Amino acid sequence: MSTHRKRTKRPRPFVLAGAVFHGSAGRTAATAATLALAGAASAAASGGVAQAEPRQTPAQVKTEVDGLYQQAEAATQKYNGTKADVDRTRSSLNSLRDEAARTQDRLNTARNALGSVVSAQYRSGGLDPALQVAFSSDPDTFLDSASVAERAESRNAQAVQGVRAQLTQLGRLHSTADGRLTTLAAQQKRLARQKSEINDKLGAAKSLLGRLSAPERARYETNSLNSSGDAVGTGSAGASAGSASAVPAALLTSAAPRAATATNARAAAAVAFAYAALGKPYVWGATGPHAFDCSGLTQAAWKAAGVSLPRTTYTQINAGQRVSKSQLAPGDLVFFYSGVSHVGLYVGGGKMIHAPHPGAPVRVAPIDEMPFAGATRPA
Repeated sequence: MSTHRKRTKRPRPFVLAGAVFHGSAGRTAATAATLALAGAASAAASGGVAQAEPRQTPAQVKTEVDGLYQQAEAATQKYNGTKADVDRTRSSLNSLRDEAARTQDRLNTARNALGSVVSAQYRSGGLDPALQVAFSSDPDTFLDSASVAERAESRNAQAVQGVRAQLTQLGRLHSTADGRLTTLAAQQKRLARQKSEINDKLGAAKSLLGRLSAPERARYETNSLNSSGDAVGTGSAGASAGSASAVPAALLTSAAPRAATATNARAAAAVAFAYAALGKPYVWGATGPHAFDCSGLTQAAWKAAGVSLPRTTYTQINAGQRVSKSQLAPGDLVFFYSGVSHVGLYVGGGKMIHAPHPGAPVRVAPIDEMPFAGATRPA
C-alpha cells in the first residue's frame, strides 16, 4: 500500500508596485510599503512638501502684539504695587531695627545702673536693720539714714521694673522684625515672578514684530497712534518697530500743540511736566527722570505739582475726585481697559500724554485709541 504525503501549500507571493514579497515577512514588508506609498501619494497631492504654518498678516501681528503689550502693562502695574510694598516693608523693618537698637542702649544703661546698686548692697553685707541699730553709736542718725535707704530701695524696684519692661519691648521688636523679614522674602519672590512674566510677554511681542519687514514694522508703530486700529498707514520704510522716527515729531517734542489751558496752577504744572517728558523712552518700572512707564509718568508729573500720587494705575484711579469723560480737564488722569492697567495725563482736545509701551516713547495720543475705564482729578 502506497503512502501519500500531504502536499504543503506555499503562500502566494505579494506583488506591489512591481516588487515581489514572500512569506509572513513579505506580508509585513508589503504593509509597510503600502503605507509608504500612501504617504508619498499624499505628499504628491500637496505639492510634494509639508504644509508650512500660514504666515500672519501685519494686521494679525498688530492685534497679537497689542494684546501682549496690554498683558505686560497689567503685569507691570502688579510689579509696581509689589515693589511699593517691598519698599514700605523694608522701611518699616529699618525703623524697627533702629528702635530695637535704641531700646537695647537704654536697657544696657539701666542694667549697669542696677548692677552698681546690687554690688554696693553686696559689699555692705546687707545687715538686718535691728542689728545695725544695736551696733550703731548714733541710733538717731542711723534711723534717718534707714528712711533714705527705703526710698532708695523703692527706686531700685522701679529700676528693676524698667529693665523688665525694656526686655519685653525688645523681645516684641525682634518678633515683629522677624515677621517683617518673612513678609519681605515673600514679596521679593513675588517680584521675581512678576518680572519674569513681564519679560516673557515683552519677549513674545518682540519675536512677533521680528517677523515683520521694516516697512511693516514702521506702519505698525505709526498705526499705534490711530484710534481706528487699522493696519494700514504711512511711515519711514527704514524705521524700526517702536522707533521715534516712525512717529510724527510734533507728538514727541515740547513744541507739540497744546489743546487747552489747565484750570489751576497745580494741573498746569503737571501738564507742563508731561510735555517736557515727550520723547523720553518707556521702561517698565521707571519713574523718571530719564524714562517712565505709564503710571510712573503720571506720578512724576503730579509730584512736580506738589501732589503725591500712589504708584499704580489701580491705586491712582482712587486718588482724587472721579470725573466723567465729558468733564475732563487738562491734568486729569485718564485710565483704560477693564483692569485699569493703563493711564495717561489728559491735556485737552480729546488727547493725552502717555508712555505707551516698550519701544514707544512718551507721546501725545487720542484718548479714544484705547477702551476708556474712568478718570480722576488729583486734589
